[in-house]
Amino acid sequence: MFLSHEVDPRSATAVVRSRLPRSVAGSLELAADLTRRGGAAPVPGAGSTADLWLALATLAAHDVGAARAVEPHLDATAILDQAREAGTVVLPTRASSADRFTWGVFAAEGPGAKLVAESAEPAEPAEPAEPAGSATAAGAGDDARTSWTLTGTKPWCSLAGVLDGALVTAWVGDERRLFAVDLRQPGVEVVPGAWHARGLVEIPSGPVTFSSVPATPVGEPGWYLRRPGFEWGGIAVAACWYGGAVGVAGALLRSAVARDPDPWLLRALGVVDERLGDARRALEEAAVAVDSGRAVGQEARLLAKRTRATVAHAAEDVLAAVGGALGPAPLASDPEHAKRVADLELYLRQRHASKDDASLGGAVRDAAVAAAGAAAAAAAPATTAAPTTSELPLRGGLATPDAPGTATRPAAGSTGSTSTAGIAPW
Repeated sequence: MFLSHEVDPRSATAVVRSRLPRSVAGSLELAADLTRRGGAAPVPGAGSTADLWLALATLAAHDVGAARAVEPHLDATAILDQAREAGTVVLPTRASSADRFTWGVFAAEGPGAKLVAESAEPAEPAEPAEPAGSATAAGAGDDARTSWTLTGTKPWCSLAGVLDGALVTAWVGDERRLFAVDLRQPGVEVVPGAWHARGLVEIPSGPVTFSSVPATPVGEPGWYLRRPGFEWGGIAVAACWYGGAVGVAGALLRSAVARDPDPWLLRALGVVDERLGDARRALEEAAVAVDSGRAVGQEARLLAKRTRATVAHAAEDVLAAVGGALGPAPLASDPEHAKRVADLELYLRQRHASKDDASLGGAVRDAAVAAAGAAAAAAAPATTAAPTTSELPLRGGLATPDAPGTATRPAAGSTGSTSTAGIAPW
């Protein structure tokens, strides 16, 4: 996933390289062109995931804000493709007819803000739905005969004032469900004056209020979070972080080439090269896993957490190394570099730092415990019920199938270690 390597001229990356927009409007136009019929954007998991993520990284290296505008649209169209495969899509009328309908994805939650979906059965029987597989009513079942409205406030709605529509999560009872909504209809109001960021200034992401706004469901309740592509979309964001870090690193490389560098600048350049390599390899491995069909279920969750953590930490190290080596001058005198740094620093905060590191650790442990349970089940005699993972004792933080039936402390002088062959996730 080297940003400078040659690519197929028909690929999404080649299209991005030929366009490199300088405005939000240009970015959204590019996004729509990539996903229109015959467009170059691949569907994640269909064999060209690396090209999709490389295109996003290339765009972010050019301008993090441009990637921040394009990525949600690509994510939304991928979600809709998955939903069509499941036969659960009823799109808003304008989205079905507009040639360049631009999408966002509004799925964040926040304190004091809640969006609720309410349904109402029609008084008269609905007209027969379009045949299964159609673009607007693919196997929608009862939802084709049910009207839905959204009421409440949704936080963190990026570019809501300029997008055509969005895929929005809303509460239906105690569960969240995904809905497609036309943002250009009455009842949708972007809360003014809510975006004061110094990074991603052109991507306002404040709250939006909905007042009985018609919407159409996408998937069953809970489908949005359970589908395999949920984790893949999170890795696509990490590809943008990687591209943004490459853009920031460019200032350091140019400085090293333009003058005789001191040892400290060379050290910083070495650190940057190392960390960008870590991020690049993590994304390449993730793309292979997604396209091979392995990135589903628990493995997908672990892969996404691991890849996002690797890329985020690498990007943070790049920011620190470049800033330390170049000092304040480029931040004060180079507007493009200053924007890249501010944009990337804010974008990285989409990840929840130490909280997500702890979540990754939990996922690693869960994978090891599950593997230990499977090993125990395979080793147990056919007449003996295999212990559940919850019954397995812990040694050194890993559940082991060969231990006694109750947890034990290591003997005096023992390290307490045990072989993790077959169950360690590394």
